Amino acid sequence: MSGILVSFSDAAEALLRFSFGPGREEAVQVACPWLGGPESPESWVADSGDFTSIRVEVREREGDIEAAAREAYNDLLAQVRGSRRPYLIRIWNYLDAINDGDGDGERYRRFCLGRAVAVDAQFNDPPPAATGIGHAHSTGIVQLVALCSSRPAIALENPRQTPAWRYPRDYGPVSPGFSRGALVGEGQDMRLLASGTASIVGHRSLHEGDVRAQLREALANLDALLGQSVVHGAPTFALKEPAALRVYLRNPADLAAVQEEMAAAGIAPANVIYVHGDICRRELLVELEGVFAPA
Repeated sequence: MSGILVSFSDAAEALLRFSFGPGREEAVQVACPWLGGPESPESWVADSGDFTSIRVEVREREGDIEAAAREAYNDLLAQVRGSRRPYLIRIWNYLDAINDGDGDGERYRRFCLGRAVAVDAQFNDPPPAATGIGHAHSTGIVQLVALCSSRPAIALENPRQTPAWRYPRDYGPVSPGFSRGALVGEGQDMRLLASGTASIVGHRSLHEGDVRAQLREALANLDALLGQSVVHGAPTFALKEPAALRVYLRNPADLAAVQEEMAAAGIAPANVIYVHGDICRRELLVELEGVFAPA
């Protein structure tokens, strides 16, 4: 399996583009407004035919997020299974009002229930790398974006965190279905795709109300995840030089503080984009995801 190149550019041959502001029609338009960083689309280019992307959008009916999630994942799996690229490598999940509702009635927990009903055994063996984020404003849409491949990725877990698919009952009737990261490609063409990463150690959220401390914890988690590449005989990856790093902020007013912390951590700013989106746990203020090339 050849590699994936990710950059902030208008690459005409991109199989996947993300736009967080006014952009071209062919880009995935995400209702998480741009706050800072590169303004060009985040473009994913494959150097072979090993990869494809699938987009699914389902309109909620009367606010039934569980049914919409089930329908979206049924559609996604119907498209990918039996195709030339049957393996789900990386998934982005976007939905409205992700934290609305109490207890098991919270919309994110109900989304996870709908997904769990729809997915197959292959999806969970192990689940793909993924992110789940709340739109910054109402769209009425459940939005899935998936990167698929002709061969499976190497799933990664973070030794500082409980695997999400092993979370205890405290976090809902079913556990979130994702791995912490994925390795794709070979040798120097290998890329590490990091899932949504926040201030969680074990399975508990830390530093409630302190966005700076939460960011530092999230960066520590990313660094630990990158360190797992060597366990699989892969090259080393450097936290400070991401190919693309996406920072989701619950509160746009936190942008300056987060940028200061990123600079203090030595993260190269050229490939870091900041966007406004809600995190899947209401006490969390910031979440990171990214793509890393060999150091």
